Amino acid sequence: MGDPAEDRGKLTSQQELCVSDKQATKRPCCSTLKLFIVALSFAYFSKVLSGTYMKSAITQIERRFDLSSSLIGLIDGSFEMGNLLFLAVVSHFGAKLHRPRLIAVGCFLMAVGSFLTASHLNESHLFVHTSSLIEELYCAPVCLCMIPSVDCVRDSSSHMWIYVFLGNALRGIGETPVTPLGISYIDDFAKAENSAFYIACLQTITLLGPMFGFLLGSLCASLYVDIGYVDLETVTITPKDARWVGAWWLGFLVSSVIMLLSGIPFWFLPRSLPKQGEENKLPPSSLTQDGTENNDATSHQAMALAEIAKGFIPSLKKLLSTPAYFLLLCGSLLKFNSFIGLLTFKAKYMEQQFGQSAARANFLIGVLNLPVVAVGIFLGGLLMKRYKLGVVSGAQLSFVTSFMAYLLLLLQFGTKCDNVQVAGLTVSYNGTPGVVYNGNLWSECNRDCSCLAGEWDPVCSDNGITYTSPCLAGCSSSTGYGKNTVFHNCSCVLSSSAPEGSMSVILGQCPRSRECSRSFTSYMAVSVLSSFINSLGTTPGYMVIIRCIKPELKSLALGIQTLVMRTLGGIPAPVYFGALIDSTCLRWGIKKCGGRGAFHCVCGLTPMCECVHVCVHTLRCV
Repeated sequence: MGDPAEDRGKLTSQQELCVSDKQATKRPCCSTLKLFIVALSFAYFSKVLSGTYMKSAITQIERRFDLSSSLIGLIDGSFEMGNLLFLAVVSHFGAKLHRPRLIAVGCFLMAVGSFLTASHLNESHLFVHTSSLIEELYCAPVCLCMIPSVDCVRDSSSHMWIYVFLGNALRGIGETPVTPLGISYIDDFAKAENSAFYIACLQTITLLGPMFGFLLGSLCASLYVDIGYVDLETVTITPKDARWVGAWWLGFLVSSVIMLLSGIPFWFLPRSLPKQGEENKLPPSSLTQDGTENNDATSHQAMALAEIAKGFIPSLKKLLSTPAYFLLLCGSLLKFNSFIGLLTFKAKYMEQQFGQSAARANFLIGVLNLPVVAVGIFLGGLLMKRYKLGVVSGAQLSFVTSFMAYLLLLLQFGTKCDNVQVAGLTVSYNGTPGVVYNGNLWSECNRDCSCLAGEWDPVCSDNGITYTSPCLAGCSSSTGYGKNTVFHNCSCVLSSSAPEGSMSVILGQCPRSRECSRSFTSYMAVSVLSSFINSLGTTPGYMVIIRCIKPELKSLALGIQTLVMRTLGGIPAPVYFGALIDSTCLRWGIKKCGGRGAFHCVCGLTPMCECVHVCVHTLRCV
């Protein structure tokens, strides 16, 4: 009998992967592999829950820190920045190391990142909107707005968004080993005919993560950001108000705990498994019998790593020179750019274009769009298994479904609402429609009022026109308290031909028309249908990428694909989509200490010449 260490050096690469500790040979392959799939499904669920919760909290973070859409897009892209730092290296070297334990480390890092994102909780900013004596936002009988002067004192939490940036980047670093190592582990040890079905099941279960992520976002958005710190009875705004900021930090604490729990099972899973159906075909020399052979294995692994490092560049060249892989990579990149831009700002578009609250927008995405995507991905994998689709058939199915979904999305250009009627911005004070804002909100009816022009505390009159504040509406008295406050004797309301005797306004913007509600229903119907059709080609497209390359390049191919998607799609897409949204702003808010603040409108897919939504920000009195 030859030397075991010498025999080991003669093993093939597939056999080498199966050489592990004693546990790997004593456990039934199928049960252990299925246990890995269950653990990986939970890890996928946890990471996408955290990621989609970040998407659902975009508008809340933007308002909380007075950020532009382009900057919030950059913060959202920090996940990809952290991910790409280590993705290629982890994908290449990780396949030769203990893949389950590397995934466990990644889950721990993601948990830390989510906790860091929510760490601003230690410095509550008390984002309060009240009708107390701090500010009387109506025009006094002598037309003098009684707002005390507030010295410019920079908020100590104004740069706390950096914690969000760093925490999101750390989540990206932690996510690095999960996808490429998890998928390659399944494909290495599952039967070829079962691999596509396992991955389809994995992706289907994974989609529960986004669904619960958006539902968690809906719940947190309905809670006030400083819940527990302020008396909610004194808060005069509602979740539908453009100034509302929900308890966005709470969801990151929840996702941090879930991520920490998801990594625990991977510490107890083996480094490798026998191939399904080949459990009894391993050579006896592949079994480790004593401590001496374990030491030899460690030395052998160190030598193997050196060889792996030398082969990285040649492997990369060989991968990128594969025509089918390169074309699929380019197509996936274009598709991913549009998907990221849509996912990042979809909730914001629904808020500003259709007047939905952040909580309702996130809820609808979670219960309508994502379940049909889960069903579509599952059916796509089932089609591949049922009809044994090859590389060409899978590519054709992926192309047809993507093209049909694109055609359906074009219908959304026709689903939009008219501009909100705001006096001095989109309509004149006498009710004449059209963009009238020229940097001046004053009119004859409020000329004698000492109002703050940068103030945004909207009130609604019976004639359907919104005024930027009770002061600019010319109101001279008020009754009620909190959300029930009513302002009376508003001179500007009289000048806009309101019904006789109705010179009062109430807090908040005027509601959208019934036509807008019908347009929103059409928008959601098209969105759900296109999401389902597009998802049918997800699993076939994914399997085509895996099957069109050599087996030894699988992990590297998945890693490079993810790297390219994150670098050229995940990072720039939120930034340039955000910059496009910023370019539609009619009027920016002003921060307490100067400088441009955030705004609360979005143009979305409407033509630029028609995008004249009101974009102003609230005055913050502390």
